[in-house]
Amino acid sequence: MSPSPARLDVIAIGNAIVDVMAPASEEDVTRLGLAKGGMTLIDTEQAHNLYQAMGPAREISGGSAANTLAGLAALGAKCAFIGQVADDQLGEVFAHDIRAGGIDFATPARGEDPATARCLIFVTPDGQRTMNTYLGASQYLPASALDEATIASASVLYLEGYLWDPEEPRRAMRRAIEAARGAGRQVAFTLSDGFVIARHGDDFRALIEQGQIDILFANEHELAALTGIEDFHEGIAQLAAKVPTLVVTRSENGAHAVSHGEHVSVSAEPVAQVIDTTGAGDLFAAGFLFGHVRGRSLAECLRLGAICAAEVISHYGARPEADLAALVAEKVG
Repeated sequence: MSPSPARLDVIAIGNAIVDVMAPASEEDVTRLGLAKGGMTLIDTEQAHNLYQAMGPAREISGGSAANTLAGLAALGAKCAFIGQVADDQLGEVFAHDIRAGGIDFATPARGEDPATARCLIFVTPDGQRTMNTYLGASQYLPASALDEATIASASVLYLEGYLWDPEEPRRAMRRAIEAARGAGRQVAFTLSDGFVIARHGDDFRALIEQGQIDILFANEHELAALTGIEDFHEGIAQLAAKVPTLVVTRSENGAHAVSHGEHVSVSAEPVAQVIDTTGAGDLFAAGFLFGHVRGRSLAECLRLGAICAAEVISHYGARPEADLAALVAEKVG
C-alpha cells in the first residue's frame, strides 16, 4: 500500500546547539591544544575555559541537522525539528531562531541542568573551523519526546550522526526510524564525523546492511572510515551497492552521488573567498534533499547542494544569509 500524502517534506532529529564563533590565529589553535578542523567533545569546565580564551564572538543557533533544516526552509520546504534544549537563555535563543526560520519545533525544554548545548568554534584565516562541543541538554532527548504521527507525516526523516553518541537519543532515533519506515517514508542519515564512526561504525554498518537507510551523506574521509577502504572509487563501489542513494562530498573537489546504479559528479561552486567552512556539509545536504523531495534529477540535486554549500562558506556561520530560493532560481531555475 502506498503511503499517504506527506504533510512535511523533512523532519530531522539532531543536537539543539547554539554556535559561539570567533576568529582565531593558527597560533591560538596550537596554544590551546585544539584539533584544527575537527570536532572535539568537551565538558563543562573545558567549555568555560575555552569561552574565556575566545576573542569577540557571535552567537548563532546551530547543530548539524538544524542547519540543514534552516537551508531547506529557506528554499521553501516544510520542515520540523526534534531536539532537546534546557530551560535557560540559550534554550530560548535556539527555540526562537528555529521557529523564526519557519520550522516546526515542539520538543519541551527540560530543566536548567545540564545547560543547553553550545559549540565553541575557532575560525582560522584559511576558513577552517575548529569545533569544541559541549552537548549538555541535547544528550538527554528521550524517546517519549517523539511525536510519531508527525514523523510519519514527513517524506524524509533526517538523522544526525553526532546525536548517535549519547545513549538516550540513540534509542529515540531507533524508534523514529521504526516510525518512519512503518509509514513507508524514507530515512536519510549523515555520518557527521570520523570520531562518531570510530565509536559507532558497527551500528551504522548494521543499519545499512538491514536496509534501514535510504539516503546516506558522507564526506570522503568518513567514507574511508566507514568502509575501511582508502581508495575513493573503491569505497564508493563497496558502499553504493548497499544504500539506495549515496552522497559523498569532497570539499573543493565537488561531490559524487550514486542512486540506483546512476553515478553523477558535480564540481564545487566557485566562491570569491572562503570565509568559514562551518555548515558546508549541512547546507549541501539541504540543497540535495530539497531537490530530492521536489523530484529533481540526481544531477540537479547535487548542483543544488553545491550552490547551498558555496553560499554558507562565503560568510561566518552555518546558516544561510543570502536568499537561497532566489539564488537557486537564478542558477538552476
